[in-house]
Amino acid sequence: MSVKAMMATILQDQMTLRGVSSLSPSDYEDIVELLVEQLRELELSLAARELTDKHEP
Repeated sequence: MSVKAMMATILQDQMTLRGVSSLSPSDYEDIVELLVEQLRELELSLAARELTDKHEP
């Protein structure tokens, strides 16, 4: 099982515990994919900011 599949399962379990049961398994996979993509973008943005801060006098 891939990390994304495990994350989708965890998300689904947590949402079910909170009373959300209207989403399909593919919805959870899509949500996880978006979260991973946003985290990658944030990581790149923070790395770029760090490089910029190091080069500023």
